[in-house]
Amino acid sequence: MQKGTIGVTSENIFPVIKKFLYSDHEIFLRELVSNAVDATQKLKAVASSGEFKGETGELRVTITADEKKGIITVSDNGIGMTEEEVNKYINQIAFSSAGEFLDKYKDQLSNIIGHFGLGFYSAFMVSKKVEIQTLSWKDGAEPVKWSCEGDPSYEITKGKRKERGTDIILHLDDESKEYATEAKINQLLNKYCKFLPVDIAFGRETEWKDGKSVETGKDKIINNTTPLWTKKPAELKDEDYMNFYRELYPMQEDPLFYIHLNVDYPFNLTGVLYFPKIKDKIELSRNKIQLYCNQVFVTDSVENIVPDFLTLLHGVIDSPDIPLNVSRSYLQSDANVKKISSHITKKVADRLEEIYKNDRKSLEDKWDNLKLFIEYGMLTDEKFYERAEKFSLLKNSDNKYFSYEEYRTAIEPSQTDRHKKLIYLYATDIHEQFSFIESAKNRGYDVLIFDSQLDAHFINLLESKFKESSFARVDSDHVDKLIQKEEKEKPAISESEEKDIASAFEAVLPSGSHYSVVVENLGETDAAVLITQSEFMRRYREMSALNGGMNFYGSLPESYTVTVNFNHPAIKKILTEKEEKLSARVNEIDAKLTSPKETLEKFNEKIKGIKDEDMDKADRDERERLEGEIEKVKQERKDLMAGFGKENQLIRQVCDLALLSNGMLKGEELNKFVKRSLSLIS
Repeated sequence: MQKGTIGVTSENIFPVIKKFLYSDHEIFLRELVSNAVDATQKLKAVASSGEFKGETGELRVTITADEKKGIITVSDNGIGMTEEEVNKYINQIAFSSAGEFLDKYKDQLSNIIGHFGLGFYSAFMVSKKVEIQTLSWKDGAEPVKWSCEGDPSYEITKGKRKERGTDIILHLDDESKEYATEAKINQLLNKYCKFLPVDIAFGRETEWKDGKSVETGKDKIINNTTPLWTKKPAELKDEDYMNFYRELYPMQEDPLFYIHLNVDYPFNLTGVLYFPKIKDKIELSRNKIQLYCNQVFVTDSVENIVPDFLTLLHGVIDSPDIPLNVSRSYLQSDANVKKISSHITKKVADRLEEIYKNDRKSLEDKWDNLKLFIEYGMLTDEKFYERAEKFSLLKNSDNKYFSYEEYRTAIEPSQTDRHKKLIYLYATDIHEQFSFIESAKNRGYDVLIFDSQLDAHFINLLESKFKESSFARVDSDHVDKLIQKEEKEKPAISESEEKDIASAFEAVLPSGSHYSVVVENLGETDAAVLITQSEFMRRYREMSALNGGMNFYGSLPESYTVTVNFNHPAIKKILTEKEEKLSARVNEIDAKLTSPKETLEKFNEKIKGIKDEDMDKADRDERERLEGEIEKVKQERKDLMAGFGKENQLIRQVCDLALLSNGMLKGEELNKFVKRSLSLIS
């Protein structure tokens, strides 16, 4: 019997392993199974080299568990170890046998996972004691038993193993007993080991017999040793790719299409990426790419490993050039990872451009489900934008699709304004903004549809890229002001009359939001009242909301411009009624203003050039008195107009029609509108 201490630099290595070396305790099974797979692959290599003359037999890894005793055993019939090798590879922590082995057998071996050493010691994260029973493939080798109870002391004695291979026996600690349950082992094997290249056996196959499930006596193989991404694309059909997607994501809707990655220079990379339907599920669709290293699952959290927008894709990436157990920050700075990331971006762009050129109808049919992904890529990756502008599409309100250049050519003759700027009109909801879309189309203009959650940001991007162009939502102003062809004449009314109209209309508009009333000359066939929201303010509010915060624009109250159409017959009728009912009262109020206005003008002339701080208190008081008197009279006129507005059924009706057109008339006010409409037509 041999006793000794494990060759480590610190007595505290086991607490470090248990708590800090691995952030996720459950990966211990991945590490041990991976090592067992290595052992079988190494045996293939020595057999191929001619050193091993015997029969390799059916190579596999078997997991057994005793839930009551809290024991898990990982067994393989691979290369095994001699006592010397146990000393070298187990007792010297962090000395990995894989590097040395690869150098010797690199011509015979293509798939060594290569994390024996610290990977083995992950067993102590969940175990109070670990045993190894092993017998080397070499002629005359003796079986070896190694045991350790989670401290630097170990024992090596003669082992019991009769056949070539290794058993790793874990005696679980009290906190980790759940790992010996069938359900937990199945879960971990399915997560980490379901695509390993050697058969992994756990449990027995069952069949339905005499009304119950019975074991058949055959080992249950839990993994697919030749997953789709390990095969050549020429060997596969579309049906194979769809079946593999369903294997990966059993409850998901079928994807739009896929990309098969197969690179061996300047780095090794295989995999299959799928484009899912993600119309409005940008957050829900993340964490669907599974990252593997030689068919060993590493993570499905690939942010910062691939470009952010690619995390919306589903599928598998497998590369031996991505190490299994390193920090995320290391992965982000690793040169191979950066090359892989750039290559995947290029392959995605190549695939989309290929579809655009060879099967554009297919791209158009899928566009609503692809648009969010492509916009996200163009927003976050400048190189992807440069590629994507060649195949990215714009959709209009008639469900027609255009490339960027096609659309510019189509609208340039009609939608260039008097300042030589090309105006792109767009809507975000074809139903809510229907009347505005129709108004634009009646003038021969075209309207795009931007209805995804990234569009506020995306429109900003396009404005920065498109020369001498701007985007305007079709309901952000009257269409003749959005695309100004000529200077519009102002209505022939005084400033005070315009204020009167504003006071009357503001009185019937909903509270809470800010409404700014203006009087404009619109067409006689246009609406009597038009309610619009500033393109600038609305877009920045939407961007703020998407960013999850409230910046300056996001914190401002909703504000709208209410345009009263001076040319509309209903407005003419309202103004005539106002004149008939209120002209005498308005004249009386105006008369009250004459004296204080004249007095204030003379007073201001008297104090001209005198600063406030140098003015006598009596003079300041007199000025405030006169200004207050004038303001009081103005308020009287404003109140008069507000009272007129509240009593005038026609003003309420045209304002409610404008609110209804914008989807802003609801609840009690909508009910009142319906009743008023019925009374007006009865």
